[in-house]
Amino acid sequence: MNAEASSRYTAVAIALHWAMAALLLFMIWLGWNMEDNEARFQLHKSIGITILFLALARLAWRFANPPPPLPEGMPKLEKTASHAVHLAFYALMIGIPLGGWLMVSVSPFQVATVLYGVVSWPHLPFTEGLISKDLYEFVEFFHSKGAWVIIALLALHVAGAVKHEFGAEDGVLKKMMPGLFGRSNPPALPPKGFLFAFGGSAALFAAIAATALLGSGPANPSPAPSGAPEASTRTNWIVDYEKSEIAFSGLHEGKEFEGVFEAWTADVAFHPEALETSQVQVSVDTRTAKTGKKLYDDSLKGREWFNASEFPQATVSLSNFEQAANGYEATATLTLKGKSVSVPLAFTLDIDGEEARLDGSASFSRKALDLGQTSDAGAKYVADEVTVDISGRATRTQ
Repeated sequence: MNAEASSRYTAVAIALHWAMAALLLFMIWLGWNMEDNEARFQLHKSIGITILFLALARLAWRFANPPPPLPEGMPKLEKTASHAVHLAFYALMIGIPLGGWLMVSVSPFQVATVLYGVVSWPHLPFTEGLISKDLYEFVEFFHSKGAWVIIALLALHVAGAVKHEFGAEDGVLKKMMPGLFGRSNPPALPPKGFLFAFGGSAALFAAIAATALLGSGPANPSPAPSGAPEASTRTNWIVDYEKSEIAFSGLHEGKEFEGVFEAWTADVAFHPEALETSQVQVSVDTRTAKTGKKLYDDSLKGREWFNASEFPQATVSLSNFEQAANGYEATATLTLKGKSVSVPLAFTLDIDGEEARLDGSASFSRKALDLGQTSDAGAKYVADEVTVDISGRATRTQ
């Protein structure tokens, strides 16, 4: 490597410098323009985690590939100031994203984080007992003020670079500008440390992301039946789960969302000729709620909604069957997170020999079930009413 080439930063350092500068400026704008906008809020968190790991990689790269020296004619005080600004930048590029991560982790809202709509990201592991509004607001204050410190440092950084570019000393700007001076002063080739810097950062990222997957439970859990019905109403139908479904739907920000539970069991004792002895017990694995949108899926598992880690099962008991003009009616008692709510369930039942087809629907209030009452008790974002639709196929055994 020739002396001229070594007077510049490496190509990797130049790329990281300008990429992170753009991300930081965009993040500042985004932070000021994301209120009541879920998509921007999630993007803000995604870019924040990206900046955190890019900063770690950049720091490791700088350690393996020391930057070119400052101009010889630069006063000692200015050199000290330049080093101080760089140290402050690294501290903020790591500290502010960590502060944001902590803020989300201790927030009473417990909003799930899904990076770029793809990667589930866990809360900090030591914060489970620290969730509080006061701590959230304390961390949020310093996190938000960090943007102003970044702006001040950027101003100092740019002013210093411009001053030395046009001052008596050798310029420093050309050492970091991509492409403009490629022939006369090409960037230094990356001599070492690529695996150390980027491999290490990527491995740490993967390890943390894996904890979110491990904490979400088995991929296809199967809940145990909720218990056999009493002898007088013993099961007399076998459900065909491949052709049956428990679905739910509602409104989020005025737009309809839909989902299904992928794992559930049902003990069905239904006697059209003796409705008073009929009874149905359903056990649903709340960890298997799927909507087609990862953010919704992760949020539903969270403490504020299904709290699936502590309450992995919900049960539904159908009783008080009556014949109605368009089929049947029953009382559906849903027990979720230790709370029980009873609502009417209307359904049709078509029996052809020993085969039966059922289609039914019931509506539940999420307020009554303590779902989302910390972040959205007034149903500003998610409508209070949630509809559960049931479609089933079954074969009579006796």
